[in-house]
Amino acid sequence: MSSDDSQPSQTEFDRDVVIVGGGPAGCSAGVFTGRYGLDTVIFDRGRSSLRRCAHLENYLGFPGGIDIDTLYDLMHDHAEEAGCEIVPDLVEEVSELETGFTVTTQDGRTVTTKRVVAAARYGGEYLKPLGDDSMFIQYEHDGEEQERFNRDYPDQDGRTPFDGLYVVAPVTDINAQAIISAGHGARVARTVIADARRDEGYPEAIAKHWDWMRREAELEGERDDWREWFDERVPDDCDVDEERLTEIREAEIDRRLSTYLSDEEMEARAEQAHERLAEHLDIDAESS
Repeated sequence: MSSDDSQPSQTEFDRDVVIVGGGPAGCSAGVFTGRYGLDTVIFDRGRSSLRRCAHLENYLGFPGGIDIDTLYDLMHDHAEEAGCEIVPDLVEEVSELETGFTVTTQDGRTVTTKRVVAAARYGGEYLKPLGDDSMFIQYEHDGEEQERFNRDYPDQDGRTPFDGLYVVAPVTDINAQAIISAGHGARVARTVIADARRDEGYPEAIAKHWDWMRREAELEGERDDWREWFDERVPDDCDVDEERLTEIREAEIDRRLSTYLSDEEMEARAEQAHERLAEHLDIDAESS
């Protein structure tokens, strides 16, 4: 549960991120980690709490509501487009390694990872092998003693006492509405990304990542201006060597420049987006 400066690089694990749960929270988290470039797998047993909803009428962007099967197809398509692999399997156990975790599924898969995101509203028993009794609380129901996951266990950004373990669900009050769950999944994913960037050597002032596409017309400054912007945020006591810091700086500038789209790129992406949406709605995109 304590940090270890000698942790191996993420390339020594099977996956950068394992997400347990393929509902709105898990898929939203996966879209962000996948788009950033973290090798992400989502294990979805197909029994999300959202399946109990007859018709979703308060998810932004669907004025007539959206049926659950179509929403699920859209969410999973989006996560896969972002680079995630979705595996229809139940996670039975998460156990701690010296510098990461082993995830074991019902079908006998074993995956090692540096980071696990718990995103299943019901259950949580798969986390018991980690051995922290404070994860679970006892309560009485119909005169019987019951046990459930402690929804106050993670902090507001999803972090837990275990380095690399994050909880999107279940958490207090947040998972009661699908759109709030999706938003919290994104928030926790940004925490995961920021922690990954710190491990890569990014200075604290630049660790947070914003996934935002911009208009090319808004781009200001030359590459040297961006270098100056980066260098100004490197603390004097930074312990990353100069060569590695230069690599990080140039990669970050490349990443930021790639978020600016020309008018032609914007038009092409809009057309592609309409076509992808039409595939799920069984309509002709050109007539929509």
